[in-house]
Amino acid sequence: MRPALELRQSQQLLLTPQLMQAIRLLQLSAAELEQEVEQAVASNPFLERKEETHPHGGDARADGAAAPSEPEAAAVPAPDDHDLRDPWSAGNRRGEGDDLEPGELTPAPSTLRDHLRQQVAGARLSALDRLLVETVIEGLDDDGYLRQSLDDLEQTLPPGLELDPDALATALTFVQSLDPVGVGARSVAECLELQLRATPEAPERSLALRIVQEHLDLLAMHDSVRLERALGVDAGAVRAANLLIRRMDPRPGLRFGGNHVPYVSADVIVRRVGNRWAAMLNPHVVPQIQVNRLYADALARARSGQGALAQQLQEARWLIRNVQQRFETIRRVAQAIVDRQRTYFELGELAMRPLVLRDIAAEVGLHPSTISRVTCNKYMDTPRGLIEFKRFFSSRVNNPDGGSCSSTAIRALIREIIAGEDPNAPLSDVQLTRVLGTHGIRVARRTVAKYRDGIGIASVEARRMTQLTAKIQRRAAPRAPSQVASTVKAASAAKAA
Repeated sequence: MRPALELRQSQQLLLTPQLMQAIRLLQLSAAELEQEVEQAVASNPFLERKEETHPHGGDARADGAAAPSEPEAAAVPAPDDHDLRDPWSAGNRRGEGDDLEPGELTPAPSTLRDHLRQQVAGARLSALDRLLVETVIEGLDDDGYLRQSLDDLEQTLPPGLELDPDALATALTFVQSLDPVGVGARSVAECLELQLRATPEAPERSLALRIVQEHLDLLAMHDSVRLERALGVDAGAVRAANLLIRRMDPRPGLRFGGNHVPYVSADVIVRRVGNRWAAMLNPHVVPQIQVNRLYADALARARSGQGALAQQLQEARWLIRNVQQRFETIRRVAQAIVDRQRTYFELGELAMRPLVLRDIAAEVGLHPSTISRVTCNKYMDTPRGLIEFKRFFSSRVNNPDGGSCSSTAIRALIREIIAGEDPNAPLSDVQLTRVLGTHGIRVARRTVAKYRDGIGIASVEARRMTQLTAKIQRRAAPRAPSQVASTVKAASAAKAA
């Protein structure tokens, strides 16, 4: 073999920065996209929010004010009325009876990590110890637990640090001494133990510590008999220790913003227009951004130093174009889904048709991976509620007659059949299979069991046991005085007769 030069031609796809940004924006949710746009507006001087106009089409400025030129209007937002006032003038002061704006005097919510950092700030720690404590604090979840091991935490530290074997364990002990008590625990038992040790000395405290250390599973099952036998105490002592344990907080970090409820916004609004269902973009989630014409014109007139600024201007235009393309792609995919699932919007889940990503990809002319990104964390506001895009996709179940049915429709039919069954004689999975067969749906018993478990319906034995328990409780329940009186009166009348 001797060296030689050879010329070859080949084609390959290269992901340009613009294409990579388009792919990344496509899979973001509405909230994540808003954060992305907010960061871009803050870092790129050529990006700005569009000004809100007056509802009647006029400018938002006060009447009679001279409107600046177009570049200035694009660059300078309309001044707020409060900005024109003297902050120390009497006209800007609130009267005693004036209503405050909601949340004006409400302090900003403090997270668990912020609360712990405030306590660490006043402690005398070395730079290394402070780093280790900060690492432990960053590893806590919203409940205040340290779910990962100390070895995993050590992997997150900067390389090259020389640590003692017990350095992270010491830092964890320091975090566990902070407020709230129980934070930094690695299990529920350890969390309750930390809180019990911080309570005042009491006769039931030592017994409560033994329960959480050795017999927490029995306490969770409410097995008082085995607890009394394992601890060698009477029922009164177990009851007192149980009451003390119940006063502890198993989630000490939840009070610091742990009850935050995440909200989702609909990307598309589906409404009936005439004889068809139309998918329209939600205008509240579409970012209103534009290129700052004042800065763009100034850059165009400049003759030098355009390298970095020209790159930022190009990035601003890319972002605006990719955001527009993102929402247009979402609208097209949503309209294709709505057209395929028209019967669902009219009749409900029983009319859900089988649908896979390839079907929508072939209709809109995109790759199935692109459809997967579009349907991820996207929601529709429909007359039947807020529905995720992925809910409209379900597998196909073929019937012997050549037809097909979606798994979502089968689940809805199983739920409807069980809702109408006789409570005293619940249907087994075999009987459900036969009932589905009468509707033209041929599925195996194990498939019915899988679908039943998927919709959260218990087995026939559990449903029969629940009905039997409820019947026993109704028989054992004390009757009302009026019922007792009527029963005694009827018995006396029968005896006299």
